[in-house]
Amino acid sequence: MSSKIAGALAATLVAATLAATSAQAAPSLVNFRGDYAPGTIVVKTGERKLYLVTEPGVAVRYPVGVGKPGKQWAGVTKIDGKYRQPAWSPPADVKRDNPRIPDVIPGGSPANPMGVAAMTLAGGEYAIHGTNVPKSIGGYVSYGCVRMYNEDITDLFSRVSVGTQVVVTQR
Repeated sequence: MSSKIAGALAATLVAATLAATSAQAAPSLVNFRGDYAPGTIVVKTGERKLYLVTEPGVAVRYPVGVGKPGKQWAGVTKIDGKYRQPAWSPPADVKRDNPRIPDVIPGGSPANPMGVAAMTLAGGEYAIHGTNVPKSIGGYVSYGCVRMYNEDITDLFSRVSVGTQVVVTQR
C-alpha cells in the first residue's frame, strides 16, 4: 500500500472515530433563560437536559437520562462529593427490584452503572454520573440519578466543584 493511500486511510479512520465520539458527547453553548447564578447546574427533567450556567443568559447544555416515572424528583441541592471510577452499591429500591445485583460493583467494571465519574448530591442517594449504557441518554431511565455520556460527565466534572448548587425541575 502506498504511503499516500495509507495516510488517507488513517485520516479517514481518525475522522470516523472522532465522529463516533462526538455523536455521543453533545455539550453545546446555548442561550438560557432563568435567574440562576453562574456556576449553577440546572437539570430540566422534562427536557432531559442538564445546563451549567456560565454567565447570565448563557449555559453549556448536555443531554441526560433522568428518573423513570415515579422515580423523579425536583428540588435544590449541592454536589457533596466528586469521584472518578466510583464503586457502586445499589440503593434499597434498586436491590428490591433487581435482587441479583451484587451489593457492590467495583469502579471501572463494565457492569458498573456509574461510568467514569460521579458527583453525589447532598440529601439523598442521587448522583450526576456517567453511564455504561450510552443509549439510555435522552430517556426516562434511572431511579432518580442524572445519567450523562462518559465524555460529558468528564467535561462537567472538570468545570464544577464540591458545593456547586444543583437545581432539578420537573419541566
